[in-house]
Amino acid sequence: MSAKKPGKNASQKAMSTTGYAYAFLLILQTILIGVNAENRIQQGDSTIEVLIWMINQCIPVLKEASSLQEKQKKSLLPKHRHSEEQ
Repeated sequence: MSAKKPGKNASQKAMSTTGYAYAFLLILQTILIGVNAENRIQQGDSTIEVLIWMINQCIPVLKEASSLQEKQKKSLLPKHRHSEEQ
């Protein structure tokens, strides 16, 4: 007899799907920043200016990714520990 593997409940599946959607959108945003940077270089902006601009554009993306990761960690904590942190 084999033991049943614990399955994901509905909220974990929804979080997983939402996480993949957010990840895709963050990747897409990063790609668009790169395309826009390439266009700026072709229009004559200096490489250093474009690099600084890209860093400034990517900081909010990184903050959002970090925030989503923290939310996911908190949602995976057991209920009694989750309520103590708030």
